[in-house]
Amino acid sequence: MHYLYLDESGDLGDPQTPGASRHLVIIVLDVEGTAARKLIEKGVERTLKNKVRRRESRIAELKGSGTTLAEKQYFFRHMAPVPFQLYTVILDKKHYRDQLLYNQNRVYTFLTHLVLKEIPLEQASTQVVLTLDRRRGSFANHEFNTSLRTLLEARISPRVLLDINHYLSHESKPLQAVDLFAWGIRRKYEQGDLQWYGVFQEKIRHEQMHPVK
Repeated sequence: MHYLYLDESGDLGDPQTPGASRHLVIIVLDVEGTAARKLIEKGVERTLKNKVRRRESRIAELKGSGTTLAEKQYFFRHMAPVPFQLYTVILDKKHYRDQLLYNQNRVYTFLTHLVLKEIPLEQASTQVVLTLDRRRGSFANHEFNTSLRTLLEARISPRVLLDINHYLSHESKPLQAVDLFAWGIRRKYEQGDLQWYGVFQEKIRHEQMHPVK
């Protein structure tokens, strides 16, 4: 069974607008098997309990922007033995300014397809479960689901079950893990900050800047 968790870092706004990100990172965490998925959940739980909530009791979830480097490193010490992989595409938004002004949904769908096609899902034999952050609202729950289902069903056997779910990040601990990784990748490209990225880089199986330079 493949569990896929998809999240992003950055925004879909005009990169020339003050406060907008210069890049949009789309990332998928791929973990195979229920046991490995539960280890990821446990790593998030331990980090929240033993590190983050000792500093700030009101924090309900792990966020890349709300945790210290030491807390991220503690989290990854629990994650490092888990067999998971990361796949990511980074959009240089200046090349898509017009499209982001008029058709953000199409850009997001395009980038998501770029990421998912890199994951070797043809090897799946029982079930693929794709979980996304529910922040994308009604678009994500209808048009986006239809697009993703068409893409994935063309790549996996008809005997393999496919589920697509949307949760808020505080409802899914693996989505919180993905948020930490997405934040680190965007820091690499926007600030040249490799401190956190360098910790988890070994887990990245595909990293692509778009458009390719």
